[in-house]
Amino acid sequence: ICECIGALAFYTATMSHLLPPDFVVRVQQDSFLGNPLLEALATEPPTAIRRNPWKQPADLPVDRPIPWSENGFFLSERPLYTLDPLFHAGSYYPQEAGSQLLDAVLKKLPLPAEPVILDLCAAPGGKSTLIASFLNNKGLLVSNEVIQSRAKILKENLTKWGATNTIVTNNDPADFARVSDTFDCIVVDAPCSGEGMFRKDHAARNEWSQNNVDLCAARQRRILMDVWESLNPGGFLVYSTCTFNTRENEENVAWFARETDAEIVRLSLPFAKPDRHETGWYALPNELDTEGFYLSVLRKPEGNVAKRKPAKNPKLQLIKDRSFTEPFITVNDLSLIQWQDYVFAVPEKFEEPAFHLHQQLRVIKLGTELGEIARKGLIPHEALALNPFIRSSNLPTIELSREQALSFLHGDTFPLEGAHGFQLMTYQNEPLGWIKHLGNRFNNLYPKEWRIRMDVK
Repeated sequence: ICECIGALAFYTATMSHLLPPDFVVRVQQDSFLGNPLLEALATEPPTAIRRNPWKQPADLPVDRPIPWSENGFFLSERPLYTLDPLFHAGSYYPQEAGSQLLDAVLKKLPLPAEPVILDLCAAPGGKSTLIASFLNNKGLLVSNEVIQSRAKILKENLTKWGATNTIVTNNDPADFARVSDTFDCIVVDAPCSGEGMFRKDHAARNEWSQNNVDLCAARQRRILMDVWESLNPGGFLVYSTCTFNTRENEENVAWFARETDAEIVRLSLPFAKPDRHETGWYALPNELDTEGFYLSVLRKPEGNVAKRKPAKNPKLQLIKDRSFTEPFITVNDLSLIQWQDYVFAVPEKFEEPAFHLHQQLRVIKLGTELGEIARKGLIPHEALALNPFIRSSNLPTIELSREQALSFLHGDTFPLEGAHGFQLMTYQNEPLGWIKHLGNRFNNLYPKEWRIRMDVK
């Protein structure tokens, strides 16, 4: 017994240097967490990914499935994703296992057959790509990020994932008051103090303070209140953080339920740990081999949905003659929308919401961008190459070796046989992007901002 006590004292002293002292004391005094959490935070974090169900599976060092995520897997080691062409093709997404609890939650909610879902704090795109897979190209997903540079990354990741029914916005949460009674479900993965990231992100430890916890809790309340009006009556709000404290989790959920008369939804999640008041669930690294993650679900009271006039957006025009797109797309149940010289495809059923959202918010991705209208026809966009739902199966393609694929993704040109015109570059039969073949050479059309920057030779 004395040896155990001595070891614990030594461990606690060691952790006090690695973790914020106030955090260590708080966890030790919390019977819900305690020393098992501190011990787990001293270990190596697991590596997890989520596969894209619509694309070729990559050859990854899979260890075991993640039980609560249909397409999630733990890996035995962390690969160098940058040098895997299928990573750039959107075949999988590296996502922490705990945050993949969202998959289990969405499947338990009684949502409409084709719901409209908002991912409010969405960058870099882990939860948005998960929601896109859940929707399976049905319904509508609006993914928002307030920071412009991160919104561009979000747009890239959703484009690579390949669904037609996604819109990306770059707005402050308060802006969503302009689109009241719009969403059937809102996911708010709120900015937090980051305690759940302590194991893999040591910088998060240096940024932590109790004052920052309080600031985060106040900001989270503002975000929730800002976006509440945009949720349909009877709709669901999924609130999550990557932290362990009650201030940002249970207390915020209880406060918000009181302020809005929202119902706290109690679901059965066998793998997660019910929180201190059984109002939500935790993924704890000492219990689930995850990072820290908290999640709760609230339901808005039933009521009447506000009526709005059909959106008129002078910036957008519907295209009736779609003959110029026929070599590239084969799907008919799409609305083709023109903005300046660019053409976008959105699900026909969600044409009106798309117009309305584009009118009220700063939209940086509208469905799938098909390309630019030029004098000789359509110049295809990268998004069309990466979308398996609308891309024609009869397009001319060139299958690349791994070395060639990495060179293409690097932005290089190299000797390559092929017919004149636009050619779809593929790796293991999975599209990567376009070239324009000129006979003795080709123009590499892979987006400059997406190109691999490290040496691939």
